[in-house]
Amino acid sequence: MTEPAHRDDQDVPGHGDEPERQPTLLEQMGGLSGLFYSALPVIVFVLLNSFFGLTAAIWGSIGSAVAITVLRIVRKEPLQPAISGFFGVAIAAFIAFRTGSAKGFFLFGIWASLVYCGVFVLSVVVRWPLAGVVWNALNGTGAAWHKDKPSRHGYDIATLALALVFAARFVVQRWLYDSDYTGWLAFAKIAMGYPLYALGLLVVVWAVRRSDKRLKAHAEAEPAPETDAEAEERLRQKYAKAPTTEA
Repeated sequence: MTEPAHRDDQDVPGHGDEPERQPTLLEQMGGLSGLFYSALPVIVFVLLNSFFGLTAAIWGSIGSAVAITVLRIVRKEPLQPAISGFFGVAIAAFIAFRTGSAKGFFLFGIWASLVYCGVFVLSVVVRWPLAGVVWNALNGTGAAWHKDKPSRHGYDIATLALALVFAARFVVQRWLYDSDYTGWLAFAKIAMGYPLYALGLLVVVWAVRRSDKRLKAHAEAEPAPETDAEAEERLRQKYAKAPTTEA
């Protein structure tokens, strides 16, 4: 009686491989620390402006942004969000200084929301929805999603959902700005920041999973590419069956 051949578990595809853990939505947005980092300069600005005036509020918000940037560097967190966050606060503080009004601190974010909304809508119009472009570029998955019409339509919906988020930010915060509700403007900026953005990302996640499922099904349905050995055998059989002519 022969012993069964030894099977190396490592040769079996997928055996022993740990499933790759997908980051949660909160982790993709920077976690709880990301929520805190985005809200802190705004809270500092409003509090200092209420008790000590605009100048203290401007320098306090910039100081908090610098502290957050240094903390992220020390903790070896991604540097890009830290730099963009710092410059965002610096620009907002500069506008508040130039206008001489506390509500000017929020003006840059208000108009930036309108610009983002327009860019997202335009990307759908030209049939390159940004949700699909950015996601697949960051993950290096190419442009196969763009050739699949249902996948592209899913990313259209996700992109328009993000455009709606920025449109809502602009409409609400612009009204509060015109009404001189600085305190409520700060609240709206925080409440309509990460929390509202998370709702838009949920639609993006839906579009990504829908597209990935479709592209995977298409890939599995396609015939496997012919190997060199298979091509050589096919040609050999072809010529073996070909009729021969006698001289």
